[in-house]
Amino acid sequence: MVTAIKASNLGARATATLLAGTILSGVVAPAEAQTAAKPAAPATQPQAAPAPVTPAVVRTIKSLRVEGSQRIEPETVLSYTRLRVGDSYTNETIDQAIKDLLASELLADVAIEGVEDGNLVLRIRENPVINRVVFEGNKRLKQDKIDKEIKLKPRQIFTRTAVRADIARIIELYRRQGRFAARVEPKMVSLDQNRVDVIFEIHEGAKSKVRQINIIGNEVFGDKKLRAQMATKVASFSHFLSSNTSYDQDRLAYDQQKLRQFYLTEGYADFRVISAVAELTPDKKDFIITYVVEEGPRYKFGPVTVDSAIRDFDDKKLAAALPIKEGQWYNAKAVEDTVEQLSETAGLFGYAFADVRPDFQRNKDALTMSMNFHIGEANRTYIERVDITGNRQTQDKVIRREMRVAEGDAFNTFLVKRSQDRINSLGYFQDKFEIERKEGSAPDRIVLGANVEEKPNGELTLSAGFSSLERFILQASIRQRNFRGMGQTASISADYSSYSKSVELGFTEPYLFDSNIALGATIFRRDYNSFNYLGTNRNTTYRQVSTGFQLVAGLPLTEYWTLSGRYYLAKDDVTLDQSTFYTNGQCDPFKAGRYYCEAVGNRLTSLVGLSLIYDSLNSRLRPTRGQRISFGADVAGLGGDVHYVRGRVDGAKYWGLGSGFVFSVTGEGGVIKSLDGTEVRITDRFYLGEPQFRGFDIRGVGPRVQRYQYSGDPTAGTQALITDRDQVIDDALGGKAYYLTKAELELPLGSGAAELGLRPSIYVQMGSLFSIRQPTTNNYFTQATDASGKKLFNADGSPTLLVKQDAVFDSAGNPLYTVSSGTNSGLLTRCTVGYAAGTTDSCVGTSVNTQYFTSTSPFYEAYRGSTASPRISVGVGVNWNSPFGPLRIDLAKAIVSQPGDDKKLITFNVGTQF
Repeated sequence: MVTAIKASNLGARATATLLAGTILSGVVAPAEAQTAAKPAAPATQPQAAPAPVTPAVVRTIKSLRVEGSQRIEPETVLSYTRLRVGDSYTNETIDQAIKDLLASELLADVAIEGVEDGNLVLRIRENPVINRVVFEGNKRLKQDKIDKEIKLKPRQIFTRTAVRADIARIIELYRRQGRFAARVEPKMVSLDQNRVDVIFEIHEGAKSKVRQINIIGNEVFGDKKLRAQMATKVASFSHFLSSNTSYDQDRLAYDQQKLRQFYLTEGYADFRVISAVAELTPDKKDFIITYVVEEGPRYKFGPVTVDSAIRDFDDKKLAAALPIKEGQWYNAKAVEDTVEQLSETAGLFGYAFADVRPDFQRNKDALTMSMNFHIGEANRTYIERVDITGNRQTQDKVIRREMRVAEGDAFNTFLVKRSQDRINSLGYFQDKFEIERKEGSAPDRIVLGANVEEKPNGELTLSAGFSSLERFILQASIRQRNFRGMGQTASISADYSSYSKSVELGFTEPYLFDSNIALGATIFRRDYNSFNYLGTNRNTTYRQVSTGFQLVAGLPLTEYWTLSGRYYLAKDDVTLDQSTFYTNGQCDPFKAGRYYCEAVGNRLTSLVGLSLIYDSLNSRLRPTRGQRISFGADVAGLGGDVHYVRGRVDGAKYWGLGSGFVFSVTGEGGVIKSLDGTEVRITDRFYLGEPQFRGFDIRGVGPRVQRYQYSGDPTAGTQALITDRDQVIDDALGGKAYYLTKAELELPLGSGAAELGLRPSIYVQMGSLFSIRQPTTNNYFTQATDASGKKLFNADGSPTLLVKQDAVFDSAGNPLYTVSSGTNSGLLTRCTVGYAAGTTDSCVGTSVNTQYFTSTSPFYEAYRGSTASPRISVGVGVNWNSPFGPLRIDLAKAIVSQPGDDKKLITFNVGTQF
């Protein structure tokens, strides 16, 4: 039955349950319920005689008429029946006509009148037209996803069958999400003109989690060990980021395979999963999964042999080089790796389609598994052609020039793999690109297919962020890493923060004139403010403005070795704030420090350099295996104002440990030496600290001068140094030599965390910065004396120091005085009596002036940190590709430091690249 409430207009509606049988679709009342209501006939009751069969009454259809049709033509209604004027009919014929009309799903009700006299009238009520389909309560599943799955659409005919089917589809969608408690209640709102609104009220319910995983029959390995092999995880706090805690039938089958793989790698060749049952709890909130397993005995490898039909191979030598040996525990993964190794070996000799088949000979009595690897006869293979597809923007030559093989070459698996790595390293295409191998036109021919999937290579960045180094940052950049589809890189960027500003233009051509020579150029202007801290206040020390350009050229020597040359020309302008650090127009060492006063000025740097680079990384973006090492040397002095030689070396090696673990060791070091006998200026030295040396603040490692102020009253003998680190002015001076090493392990997370772009790692770092000439410190203050001229000392035994007084002079060298009275009181003048504004004006007035002095409070400077002794830090860091930009957070602890080092526990960067 259908229950509906008619609406008088489109605005008002009333809902009623639609198809009670639809909600419980598929549930049929047992037939026994009907037969049980009838009393059973006594076994001894005699059978009644069968009633005589009454012959069906046959009539002739005199006329046919359809009433009640609104949208459907009467002829269309009649076409669904076998009733025709002049044909004979019976009651069975009428019943079949009604069934046929209802089966058309066009009509809601059918009745046939006039059966007695042959003037048949088909009274019909058409199914309504759907005005709209509405979903209510769907929060976890968006409407556009449901619309793709259901059949009911506006302006279609409403049918009960379609409603039942759509309910089943919606429930299945929720079950795929692990929501097995989801319910769907269909309702209908009747409108005028025989139209309806169909409403699906959805009760999503909670996600059905895996409450428990039981394993029965395991004796060798514990439940915890086996559950760790499965993709499905028990819902717990430790797995709150994982999406694998919900039940998935496909994942259940996958876990059975994972269990079998684990046991096969441990030597249990007869292992099998007898049954795997998932039971839904009565509240439909959780699942309990139970596995019944049979482990069987453990096997060892028996004799391992190689039988090769390729004459180039020596069977005994191949067998001796295999990773599996007789007597080792049987390992199915080792067998797969051996097959791959033999296939790769055959590929190195040009046999692309070598057929390697392992033959297993199981001895259940001795519990051994003998292995014979049969290499079938194969033809030496040559590359017929290389097909490149999928590149809509990137030119074919950009991909082909990274290929290490070409048409007509002998096939070589190593060169094909190397080609694949080089194309991946371009960064122009989606990850996990692989070169496909297909049979060619002849048995000794192979076709290589490079089916690439391009990803966006243009970057338009407008961002704001916050950094523990730079405070607030504004960035704007445009970069195209595959400019014009030719592999060129063009970029323009501008950065602005409280302490640095820069503008850069860059262009790189990796293959100049289609030759294997790379050429790049960069034009820049960089404005950098060096700083120190006093308490929580950050103070600018010197400002350095650099304007110039750099040219870089690279020439590959071999597949892995590259020679790179560069020329750098820049003008550096180093200044200090004159109102803070100058006295009488000169840099005051007592205010700025001698080391900063020596750095002030304009200098032109003309530098030429060479680097020798070895690179076998499988990816330049996120390497997981391979190594890279670079040796570089720079000479400044071919023109310009500075003269030095600088050498640097850095290297990295990566190991993929499997299961997503990546271990890496990196190291770098450098040394710089003056060529003209002067000290290397402070702006050309090396610096070490955050962000490259975590656990230490920016420029927190290496030589530095620390200035301690005094507190107390010198006349009372209470003068004492302020040793609180927050009150110490700390000026990093850089170094002429440094080294830094790091060992890091990148940790895999569950698929849920991986989808968020989280990449955690743990690491340990060791490094140092040292080797500069000790600067002259400022500790020359007058010691206080008593009335008899005897020197005074503080209670701690330290000398009592007086404030340093410095006379101030005008531009002509005349000492300045402060006007003591009159209209010009407080102004500075060269007059001892009276006042004169200029150096040539006459002194007018009678005021007796006092000489003007600047005063510097006493302080103590200490030189610290210039030692090659190592500093060591350990930490954990997380990279996160967050919705508001890439973010890195590090928690690092300096466990070994030297006096003067500036340590820092937590660092982070957000809104900028790292």
